[in-house]
Amino acid sequence: MTQSLARIRFVLVGPTHTGNMGAVARAMKTMGLTRMELVAPSRAPDAEALARASGADDLLARAGIHRDLVEALVGCRLVIGASARRRTLEWPLLEPPECARQLIAESSAGEVALVLGRESSGLTNLELAHCHYLVHIPADPRFSSLNLAAAAQVLAYEIRRAWREERRDRLEEPARDLATAEEMEGLYRHLVETLREIGFGDPEQSHKLMRRLRRLFNRARPDRVELNILRGILSAAQGRKTAERSPRRLDATNPATQLQNKPCSSD
Repeated sequence: MTQSLARIRFVLVGPTHTGNMGAVARAMKTMGLTRMELVAPSRAPDAEALARASGADDLLARAGIHRDLVEALVGCRLVIGASARRRTLEWPLLEPPECARQLIAESSAGEVALVLGRESSGLTNLELAHCHYLVHIPADPRFSSLNLAAAAQVLAYEIRRAWREERRDRLEEPARDLATAEEMEGLYRHLVETLREIGFGDPEQSHKLMRRLRRLFNRARPDRVELNILRGILSAAQGRKTAERSPRRLDATNPATQLQNKPCSSD
C-alpha cells in the first residue's frame, strides 16, 4: 500500500518562487508523498526552498527538473491537473476527495501525476490537454485564489485520507484502565463523607446533588489513576478541615485565607 503513495507524482509547472517549492515539499512529506517533479522552474531549489521545506530537504534533493510537461509525465497512466478556475472548455471535473480516490486506485497499477500550475496564472489550456481530469478546490468564489503550497496541502491531505480509507486505517486511542463499578461506588461513598465533613450541604438529605455528581463522574468515566487522584483530593480536603478546627492566625494579606466554604443548595 505504501508503494501506491510512492507512485504519485506532484508536478509543479513553472514555479517562480523557490520558497513555494520547499513549502510544497513539506506539505507532501507530512502526508507520506515523496515524488516531486519540477517543470521549467525559474530557479533550482535554493536556501529559501530548504528553509521552507523544514525537514523535507530529501524531496527537493530528489526532485526531477524537466524542460516541459511531456517529459515530466513519462510513464504516467493517469494525469490530473489542478485548476483554480472553471474553464470554458468542457473538462471532466473532480472534487478533491474524488481526485484522491482516483489517484490511489490507479497508483496500485502504475505511475500517476497531479499537476499544479504557475503561482500567477495556473496551467495553460495546452498543458491541460495532457490531463485526463481537472480537480478544483471549491473555495469561496469571492476569494478563491489559493497559494500553491496551500492547494498542495489540501490535495495531499485528501490523498492521505483516501489511502487510509482503503487500508481501513482509523485513529485509535490507547486502551484505558477504567475504574470498575465497585471502585466508583467507593469514590461516591468517599465523596459523601467528605462533603459532610467540610460542610458542603448534606448529601444524605440532598439526593439530587448526589445524582448530579454521579452523572458528572459517570460521563467522565475516569480511569484508575484519575480515580486515585480524585480520592487523594478528597482525603486532602478531609485533612485540611481537621487542621482548621484548631485556632490559628489568619493572614489578612493572603486571599486564600479569606475564602470560606459555603453550603450549596440542594439543587
